[in-house]
Amino acid sequence: MLEFRKEYFKDERDDRLNEVGQPRQRQDMLGHVTGRTRYFDDHAFEGLLHLKVLRSPHPHARLRAIDVSAAERSPGVKRVIRAADVPVNKNTLLSLINFGKDDEPLLAVDKVRYKGEPIVAVVAESEAAAYEALTKIRVDYDPLPAVFDVEEAIKPGAPVVNETYPANTFEYHEKYNHQKLRFGDVERAFASADFVVEERYQMSPIEHAPTETNGSIAAPETNDRFVVHTCTQALFFSLGTAAKLLDVPSNRLHFIGGTVGGGFGGKVDSLTEPLSILGAMLTGRPVRYVLGREEEMQYGCPRGAERHYIKDGVMRDGRIVARKVTSYFDAGAYTRLSSYGAVKCIAHVPGPYTIPNVHADSYCVFTNRTPATAMRGFGITGVDFSLEVQMDKLAHKVGMDPMEFRILNAYRDGDMKAHRREAHNCALVECVQVAAEKAGWPIRDEYRRMNSLTGGGGERAAIPATATDEAGRIGAGRPASTTPTRVPAMPIPPPSREPQPAAAPPRVAPPPRSAPPPAPSPPPPAAPAPREQPKPAAPAPQHGATRFSSVFGTRRR
Repeated sequence: MLEFRKEYFKDERDDRLNEVGQPRQRQDMLGHVTGRTRYFDDHAFEGLLHLKVLRSPHPHARLRAIDVSAAERSPGVKRVIRAADVPVNKNTLLSLINFGKDDEPLLAVDKVRYKGEPIVAVVAESEAAAYEALTKIRVDYDPLPAVFDVEEAIKPGAPVVNETYPANTFEYHEKYNHQKLRFGDVERAFASADFVVEERYQMSPIEHAPTETNGSIAAPETNDRFVVHTCTQALFFSLGTAAKLLDVPSNRLHFIGGTVGGGFGGKVDSLTEPLSILGAMLTGRPVRYVLGREEEMQYGCPRGAERHYIKDGVMRDGRIVARKVTSYFDAGAYTRLSSYGAVKCIAHVPGPYTIPNVHADSYCVFTNRTPATAMRGFGITGVDFSLEVQMDKLAHKVGMDPMEFRILNAYRDGDMKAHRREAHNCALVECVQVAAEKAGWPIRDEYRRMNSLTGGGGERAAIPATATDEAGRIGAGRPASTTPTRVPAMPIPPPSREPQPAAAPPRVAPPPRSAPPPAPSPPPPAAPAPREQPKPAAPAPQHGATRFSSVFGTRRR
């Protein structure tokens, strides 16, 4: 039962909604329930060929020699495709928006960097004939040391996974090996906190497991064009990626998609389209390339593993005064979308809470695992889980109800976020109150009377002096300003939780608190530091990834 609480923030919008909350039949519903919906694999072509791929059995190995002569003579085989047949055999998905370096071959050249990496493709009259030919290909492997843990991968002497990024960390703006956030002085605040809680959180890779595995069918059309039926979730990304790898104008490729048999983020990487099109180009016939279930599990990209270290300083009355987060995203062997996930993570810290001192680092690390990709909120989901579990632990530490603890620390309108943007349209206080109400969870009257419109701004809207040097180290290069680290007092609750009048009441700023005492030398970091730190340099031009996150300085509205 959908319920609208329109009394909240009634003066910010009229909420006269035409669609939300109204019963509407999905456009594609009738086709789905009657079995008439056509997926990419429902398109029949005369003379259809089938493409299958030989994959690496090793997570890391040098390719000494590849012998395909027996496969080429195998019955039913029309073409064997090797790396040399790919016109531009290196790509990265986000290169289409000038974000990152090309680091992944369509077919392996000198090395394989994860178990399941494609090496050779066979195009044959039937799937059985293609599979039979794959068994006749001989590859001489020289196994190499592999690394599967993000913190092991950034230690000195670790195996180099991806030579495009020899330090095993993605480079942002061709300069920095991580994303970082600095706000206030966390070490100083930790020294003044009544309690410090430090925890480690680990998320494993997650397979999307779509009912329909990744696949596509490419067929020659007239005028030297090719039609491609695909289950991609990102039609124009797939079109651009295929055009780049095959070195053809995009107007020669006619992509048809829109019907996806389960994706959840796992069908944005163009895993099959470039090879199916190349097969059609080389044979002059339609080519179908569909992943089997085992291939989907091994080669289809999962949500990547994540590791988060969170350290919080909290006062006895429940106010969080410092938060330090170090996050590692396991990209697997190639970048795909993990670099973007690390950006999203740093944009989300410290969560929806007003914390006056925040220090966060987010790393995209390469390992010899299957490359990771998007999955429902990737870059946010894992760190959000970690932050909220941490909130429960903090509430327990200070002896507070976890609902009340969140209400106390939640953003109010007018508060300054750690990313130096003022908070507006806040609603966490109200959401927690309604959740408690629905769950029959008792919270005290003073917390039921609080809201997001009052108690914010004022001293809480100040931007504290942030002591950093170019490498992001707290303490070095401390600014001369004597502005104290602000430690906000408990928000002043309004007299009631009734709907607000049309003119919002003036905000009451909590009184400022004296600066905490100077801190001793900073303690050792929670996690090992990567082996290569950012180097001082002149500011780089605005990066092409601005469309993705306000962290780069541009919001999408």
